[in-house]
Amino acid sequence: MGRIIGLDVGDKTIGVAVSDGLGLTAQGLPTIRRIGYARDFAALKLYIEEYEAGEIVVGLPKNMDGSLGPQAEKVMVFVEKMKGAFDLPVVLIDERLTTAFAERALIEGDVSRAKRKKVIDMLAAQGILQTYLDKKRAATK
Repeated sequence: MGRIIGLDVGDKTIGVAVSDGLGLTAQGLPTIRRIGYARDFAALKLYIEEYEAGEIVVGLPKNMDGSLGPQAEKVMVFVEKMKGAFDLPVVLIDERLTTAFAERALIEGDVSRAKRKKVIDMLAAQGILQTYLDKKRAATK
C-alpha cells in the first residue's frame, strides 16, 4: 500500500507529514509554500514519489459545532483538484483542534513566536496524520 502522506492545507502553506513504513508514527516534512495549484501539486508529487505514498490524509477544518465554514470549503476545492492530479485515495479527517494543540505544545515548550510560525503547519500535519494512524490501528484490533 505504501506510506501515507498527511496534509494541513492553508491559504499560504501546506503542512506535510509522512507515516513510517509500518503506519505507526507520523514524521513532519518541510512545509510547502503555496504558489498555485500546479506548483503545489508538483511539490506534493515529489513527496509522494520519494516516500512511495499510497494514500493521502487531509485535515478538514470544521467549525466547533461541526459545520463547514469558508476554510473547510477551500480545503474541499483543493482536495477535488488534487484527486484529479493524483491517482491515490484521499481521506478527509476532522482537524478542529490540531493546530491549536500544536501551538499549545510549542508554547509550553517555550518555543519563540518566530520559530513557532516556521513549524506550526508541519506539526499540525503530523497531528492530523497521527490521529488517522491511531484510529486506523484501533479499528483493526
